[in-house]
Amino acid sequence: MKEIDYTKEKIDAAIQTLGPAKIDSPIPGIDIGGEYTNFASDSDRILFYQRERYFRHCLEKRIDPVTLELAGPRKKIYFDPKKLRCAIVTCGGLCPGINDVIRSIVLALYHTYGVRHIYGIRYGLQGLIPKYGHEMLELNPSVVANIHEMGGTFLASSRGPQDIEEIVDALERLNIGLFFLIGGDGTLHAAASITDEVARRGEKISIIGIPKTIDNDIFLVSRSFGFDTAVEMAAQAIRSAHTEATGAPNGVGLVKLMGRHSGFIAASAALALKEVNFVLVPEIDLDIEGEHGLLSILRKRLIDRKHAVIVAAEGAGQKYVMDKEVKRDPSGNIKLGDIGKYLRDQIKNYFNRIKMPVNIRYIDPSYIIRSVPANVNDRIFCGFLGQMAVHAGMAGKTGMLVSLWNNRYVHVPLKSAIARRKEIDPNGRLWLSVLESTGQPSLKNPVQTSAEICLQGKKRTLKTTRRSASKRK
Repeated sequence: MKEIDYTKEKIDAAIQTLGPAKIDSPIPGIDIGGEYTNFASDSDRILFYQRERYFRHCLEKRIDPVTLELAGPRKKIYFDPKKLRCAIVTCGGLCPGINDVIRSIVLALYHTYGVRHIYGIRYGLQGLIPKYGHEMLELNPSVVANIHEMGGTFLASSRGPQDIEEIVDALERLNIGLFFLIGGDGTLHAAASITDEVARRGEKISIIGIPKTIDNDIFLVSRSFGFDTAVEMAAQAIRSAHTEATGAPNGVGLVKLMGRHSGFIAASAALALKEVNFVLVPEIDLDIEGEHGLLSILRKRLIDRKHAVIVAAEGAGQKYVMDKEVKRDPSGNIKLGDIGKYLRDQIKNYFNRIKMPVNIRYIDPSYIIRSVPANVNDRIFCGFLGQMAVHAGMAGKTGMLVSLWNNRYVHVPLKSAIARRKEIDPNGRLWLSVLESTGQPSLKNPVQTSAEICLQGKKRTLKTTRRSASKRK
């Protein structure tokens, strides 16, 4: 994927609202010179793109640069806290920090705004559908007091789409005014559809998303919660692989990490340790065989240094392991082939063929990484996300998610965030730093022209003819 040209990007940054906010916020303002420093305004904006060439482009085209709405408490709010009923749901796979976000939302609703009717929806969006029979949980500070010490999600989760009309029917029956959805790409798509259905019915229900993806691959979100913890845990697995690799002659430590479409965890964990020799990510194509392929380069590495560490994101090299017939999981995601086991077997077979002994240690820590409690950095981050989500919802914002962008918390329309996926830029600083750290080459064989292929064919035919003639003699 080439670097995104933001001068050509059309970003819709407008945030929907349910109506005018007319109720005084219960948050005390600090009056300094006539300005309330506690509050943000809808006119407070954060620049979307900060490079000079973007400003030059805007000047040349006589257009305003794109800006995002600053998150934070508003002086006026839309909902009456005493009458408001809120619900929280967590969807998709596990991720460090989900419980921290839940806890932050509950504490902000209860203590900051005085909301007393807060409900947890069990087992994802299934919990809103009557046929599944899941009970809701009533949430308050006592219930969520210690959930941040546990991994996973206190509310439990599920995968797979649910009928949008049934979801909105349930929200209407429960008289929910503010609905928080914590989830990844599929959940945010569902949240956008729920927002549309609510608007079609003329209901006043605020839909607020909190982006959850351990892969850090949501567009317009510079960092997702749980990513910091995931990189820390991944680095521990890599350290173990390096120890194993250096502890045996021609040792190869192979680690498979999360990253279906984006290799941010693999790249970041490799940079954290500087002990990785090959990083394989979905965004960068590679060859396994051939003079410049992984196996040949690995052989040279072992001859020179006697050990090697390979880190592969789960979505890397799928052209070798993906089924010809595309299969999908309950969430609609394409089922990936297992690149980790494939590489392990290919390395073993290759070195057996060339009669060079190797010692392979394969580590897949994926389920351990995603189910641990968040580290301190992620806990702080989750706290801010939960607070900002509550401030946005209480002000009557809807159809949006809370994001960290250019080191500030902002509001991003759901439809803009789901318009594309965030990926590693092959020409960007992150990947160039990975190449500098590992020293790995491109792992791609040169593309041959048709003339070169034809010439090689003629040479092989000539050699075969000469061998046959020699045998006849």
